[in-house]
Amino acid sequence: MTPNVTEAGLALADPKAYADESRFHESLALLRRESPVHYVDAPDYNPFWAVTKHEDVLEVERNHELFLNAPRPLLATKELDRLNRERAEQGIALRTLIHMDDPDHRVIRAIGADWFRPRAMRAMEPRVKELAKRYVDRMVDLGGECDFAREVAVHFPLYVILSLLGLPESDFDRMLKLTQELFGGDDEEYQRGASDEEKIQVLLDFFAYFQELTEARRKNPTDDLASAIANARVNGEPLNDFDTASYYVIVATAGHDTTSATISGGLQALIENPDQLDRLREKPELMPFAVDEMIRWVTPVKEFMRTAVRDCELRGVEIREGDALLLSYPSANRDEDVFDDPFRFDVGRDPNKHLAFGFGVHYCLGAALARIEVRAFFEELLPRLGSIELAGTPESTATTFVGGLKRLPIRYSLD
Repeated sequence: MTPNVTEAGLALADPKAYADESRFHESLALLRRESPVHYVDAPDYNPFWAVTKHEDVLEVERNHELFLNAPRPLLATKELDRLNRERAEQGIALRTLIHMDDPDHRVIRAIGADWFRPRAMRAMEPRVKELAKRYVDRMVDLGGECDFAREVAVHFPLYVILSLLGLPESDFDRMLKLTQELFGGDDEEYQRGASDEEKIQVLLDFFAYFQELTEARRKNPTDDLASAIANARVNGEPLNDFDTASYYVIVATAGHDTTSATISGGLQALIENPDQLDRLREKPELMPFAVDEMIRWVTPVKEFMRTAVRDCELRGVEIREGDALLLSYPSANRDEDVFDDPFRFDVGRDPNKHLAFGFGVHYCLGAALARIEVRAFFEELLPRLGSIELAGTPESTATTFVGGLKRLPIRYSLD
């Protein structure tokens, strides 16, 4: 049954809707056609405007002084919004780059920026390629059948980003579990508990771990990103404990969950579009285009929120001071006005003006690293691949924020 516009808008506040990809995209297409700046008043949520057209998402991203990240950077329930607001007033809330606006955002972002510049990324490439080979070799060891999402894709980017941070491998499983609890807080399989208090507790556990790390790196500095964060100074003063922990959280979580979702979703797209798999194997020079197409196709970050600082208009719709806007990246990345045949997976798509990394001052700090990881993995996998097919039904995470496949059963042959 085709949704009406109201139902389509409500899907954006329903974690389970994101796990039903065909129906979700049907809702987004309806909004783009009939109500591209759409008012959503969903049960248990504060109201917001859903922004679904590529052009409008871009306009909001560009106007970062008119549309702020604070005080509501992500879609959350009314109760969780309230709890986060209370904790912010007490100075004990998560405050990552996605929570900040200039001038704080510019200064704090600069702390880790050098670690993600082209020169640093070139230095990381050998390690990334080594880990890509390790995990394709693991596919061989698994005997020709595995749950790719759980047994391969989730671990490869985790090792990359936590190696960059300088965390011990003995802590990697702990970081993975905390990340899944954080981003999968609406998924019954991953959530620690259903209450908002239990979701807050996940953050407190992150803080406790990273507070110990900060103390260790300040006492004995090392040559890794964790040490750069722990010993950073702003206006001559070190970051406070919560800002330091928040920096670790965004790097350690967003730095692997988004990339693992892209690798799993990219592989599924190749399996389901064997002509594109053959094309990429015949023309490996298409790999950079294929990587960006996988990122567009999956769009692991589903939304960010912005708040208007004054009355304004967007696509002729009146937005009032204090109104919240939800930027729907999956919708922008399927916009028929921007992408030729947007529901076709095309490993040679060019141009590909996807917004999966955002735009402007909030453009993803780790975009270059994500591209290197996805490229390294598929450049290792495809030359060794004999055959591949689905061995079951893929399943996606129920989430309104970051997610992708949580299961991808495959059957394959590898050299």
